[in-house]
Amino acid sequence: MINVGVNGYGTIGKRVADAVAAMPDMSLVGISKASAGHTADAAHSRGYDIYPPDGRQEDFAQSGINTAGVVDDMIKQSDVVVDTTPAGMGAEYRPIYEEHDTPAIFQGGEPSEVAPVSFTARANYNEAIGEDYVRIVSCNTTGLNRLFAPLLEEYGIERALVTLVRCRGEHAVISADPVNPPSHHGPDALEVLPEIGDIQTMGMRVPTVRHHFHTVNVELEDPPSESDIIEFLSSESRLHLIDEDLDMNSGWDLQEFALDRGRDRMNLYQNQIFEGSVTVEGNQLYLFQSIHRESDVIPENIDAIRAITEGIDKEESIARTNEVLEVGGF
Repeated sequence: MINVGVNGYGTIGKRVADAVAAMPDMSLVGISKASAGHTADAAHSRGYDIYPPDGRQEDFAQSGINTAGVVDDMIKQSDVVVDTTPAGMGAEYRPIYEEHDTPAIFQGGEPSEVAPVSFTARANYNEAIGEDYVRIVSCNTTGLNRLFAPLLEEYGIERALVTLVRCRGEHAVISADPVNPPSHHGPDALEVLPEIGDIQTMGMRVPTVRHHFHTVNVELEDPPSESDIIEFLSSESRLHLIDEDLDMNSGWDLQEFALDRGRDRMNLYQNQIFEGSVTVEGNQLYLFQSIHRESDVIPENIDAIRAITEGIDKEESIARTNEVLEVGGF
């Protein structure tokens, strides 16, 4: 049994905690939370032990929430900590993990230097085996790596050009992000899959929530037929091809899709590839895919826990994670 602490309980942290608690080979030590608001109350109602920063215990007591200790106590009790603190704080916590000799997994908001391995399970699980520190790349980069890894293996990739349309609900305008390409996603993908060589990414922000969209153009070395590529992509467990007969083309559709199928927190762990968009012209592959920014990295965190603790091999870990989280349950 792997004892896992989750440092931070925001959008990613709450989903990681739920996933860890569901895994038969893992035990959730608890979660850290800095303030005693409704999110902490929700964690408490789920039965999760809460470890606030030192000096914040009284705030929780006044809110009627019992605490199990402070963050340092959680770290000491954990075989591995999944750090889901706000971007930049993970690097600040690393010396504390080192002090307690506790391995840690960081998220994509941290600089790549925070860990020797940037991770996507499908692409480079074995590189993380036995490492003390691993960084899960961002939700968008995770989605790209899941797509590129099998394409690279099966057909070879000459180059890739991706435009990322990123949801940012607090903005009331469409904006370039960044104005000067590439966006960070291309270089980040190369941290995991350096074999790609030539990948160009451009980003923009739009006033919407939850779902990012990618327009993808990949130049393949050994081009398949359109029917072959659809069959091939459908065989990948963390890629979901949306049947064009379902008449879906938006993030709103995907949100309703998740709700109608009873997905907890509207989680959609797979890349959602619109089957009708998959087009092959010569050696050029084109497609649209959507990434649920709140949940697509959750399976990667679970697999990284097993890799970092040398639990089980890649295929078994991915299969177990998929089964428990019902990753392909559509």
